[in-house]
Amino acid sequence: MITKITGLLSALHEESAVLTAPPFDYEVLVPEYTRRHLQGDLGKTVSLHTICTLDGNSQNKMTPRLIGFLTEAERQFFEMFCSVDGVGTKKALRAMIRPVKEVAEAIEEKDAKFLSSLPGIGPAMADRIVAKLRRKVSRFALLVARTLPTETEQRIDVVSETFEALLALGHGEADARRLVDTVLQTKTKFKDSSEMIQAIYQNSR
Repeated sequence: MITKITGLLSALHEESAVLTAPPFDYEVLVPEYTRRHLQGDLGKTVSLHTICTLDGNSQNKMTPRLIGFLTEAERQFFEMFCSVDGVGTKKALRAMIRPVKEVAEAIEEKDAKFLSSLPGIGPAMADRIVAKLRRKVSRFALLVARTLPTETEQRIDVVSETFEALLALGHGEADARRLVDTVLQTKTKFKDSSEMIQAIYQNSR
């Protein structure tokens, strides 16, 4: 089983990262939160903690997949999150748009409103997550945020808020990612999500 990959981040797609570790290129599925952290690392060497899963389709064809995370703790939290009935890896990947610490705190505090705002997690699923995991997430709620330069952390927060705002405005996840990525390519610095959203709509005219 592959539990960690270190390689050159050669590509970053909507739902995956490609790590080059000769002689192989590994495609690793990543949650949105992880993807945002990796955006500034293209062309650099990175490490992802991974789990292996089998992805089935309607023809019963099973395809092996790797799912990657920034830390071992995030990987452990993801596996626990997937253990809730009805969640599974695909739904968990969609839902992880916020830091593990915030999601764990919401579970511990029985904040179903926060949880149901995550993509693919409705009110009923939020209640189910709280019921099963509330007594198991304390150590994840105490996680220290990743150490990043202040400017980088602020940038990630603006991108996160903008992504969530676009979802609230009715954009689909893929469209929201595309819009954010397009405006990020301009290399413009935005002080808040309002500025970024304004730029996104100006560029899309």
